[in-house]
Amino acid sequence: MGCWSSGYWSSGYRHRVKSYDLIIVGAGIVGTACADYASEQGLRVAIVEPGPIGGGATAAAMGHLVAMDDDPAELALANYSLGLWEEFTHVEQIEYNRCGTLWVASSEAEYAHIPEKIARLAAVGAQAELIDSEQLYRLEPSLAPGLRGGMRVPREAVVYPPGMARHLLDRARARGVVLYAQRATAITRQGVQLDDRTGLAGAVLVATGCALPQLLPQLPMRARKGHLVITDRYPGLIHHQLLELGYADSAHGDADSSVAFNVQPRPTGQILIGSSREYSSNTPDVSMPTVRRMLERTFRYLPALRQLDALRIWTGFRPVSADGLPYLGRLPDNAHVWVASGHEGLGITTSLGSARLVIDQYLGRATAIDSRPYDPARAVACV
Repeated sequence: MGCWSSGYWSSGYRHRVKSYDLIIVGAGIVGTACADYASEQGLRVAIVEPGPIGGGATAAAMGHLVAMDDDPAELALANYSLGLWEEFTHVEQIEYNRCGTLWVASSEAEYAHIPEKIARLAAVGAQAELIDSEQLYRLEPSLAPGLRGGMRVPREAVVYPPGMARHLLDRARARGVVLYAQRATAITRQGVQLDDRTGLAGAVLVATGCALPQLLPQLPMRARKGHLVITDRYPGLIHHQLLELGYADSAHGDADSSVAFNVQPRPTGQILIGSSREYSSNTPDVSMPTVRRMLERTFRYLPALRQLDALRIWTGFRPVSADGLPYLGRLPDNAHVWVASGHEGLGITTSLGSARLVIDQYLGRATAIDSRPYDPARAVACV
């Protein structure tokens, strides 16, 4: 849908430049969600991605759709986005499974905090219920004995994230979005330059996750490594996504390494096991000490998993912003550069809401929720 514009001089050579309303760099689930919504609003869009669609952090993610209530801004974005996911519940390739989330309390102290969590969720319209120990074991008989109870959030789900990224891009391309299977090497005054020295002209939206500093070094970003394990098929062993109530301490903490209990039933009957977080490792190599630590944590809650066969272990890197909230909005002092990145472990959940916030700001519209907590200016000012 783009049109050819006049050429301009770059590095001593004259190139003809394809012009778009918006050039999105990165085709993970956030970038493709932006392309889908922007094209739905009638914008002429290009998306730049040298690798597989959804092949980075999106492919490595667990795929949980869950509202974390520990930070008001994080909860607002997650809850908004969860409502948008309802449009996609019947899309076969995303393997949507509304299994619900069951947060497990291992002690009386953890159990005592559940009513506060239920109240925070209720304040944004999310349903959750207190589960005593008898109900807990009726719902999940395989859990270890001696657990106090939990909190059940019945409408939450798990999905297959790369399938969603491809589905969003397919919808966008059906509206005329153009995919450039190349790398964006620089942001220029006109738009972006690709690795074959082609120029694209238009506003730029960077949605590249951990690679964000390559194009926008003024925005702090850390890569946080995680491990996942998937088992053979054991249908019916668990029925909900299961997390320990201390999971947020691991997700939001700044420790060099941490593990937490988090498992999911997949539609195939397999069980996906997480989670770990590390700042010190910058290679994709599997660390067996970390995996053993993660599994031992899991076995404390689900001892039956000791007997199961694991099929695959892999790693990925979560993009972590300066304060743990994503950057969603225009770059300060640059009218044509926008950013949607830094979602840490909630990028799958919040992808659709993040796209709406950024594109609505780009179009000059009021946003559905307050966009100020995610303004990139908060981080640039601290550099």
